[in-house]
Amino acid sequence: MLDSAQCPDCKRINEVLSRVGDRWSVLVIISLAQYGTLRFNELKRNLGISQRMLSLTLKELERDGLVNRTYHPTIPPKVEYNLTPMGQSFREPVTALGHWALGNLAQIDAARAEYDAAV
Repeated sequence: MLDSAQCPDCKRINEVLSRVGDRWSVLVIISLAQYGTLRFNELKRNLGISQRMLSLTLKELERDGLVNRTYHPTIPPKVEYNLTPMGQSFREPVTALGHWALGNLAQIDAARAEYDAAV
């Protein structure tokens, strides 16, 4: 196990991975990577996420520098989101995780069924 002298930023790494690795953040990144710029309600509709959870997720992703928020003062107001250059760089690992999950769904389902049957 690494101590703080060997890895002074290990706790920070955990903090970052917790943010960018949560369910909704990953799905928002995937959606924006796939479709480019999306409005709030388009993201909400595509993901099937509550308004509150999407708002919180987008604020955190914007705070972390992964998502741009553009407000257009129209009636009604229009807010659009897209990936920043750092968000774009996050596409590759997120895409790899998504492909891994899709490729292993059947095996995961079988392992869960076997585990549940034993318990």
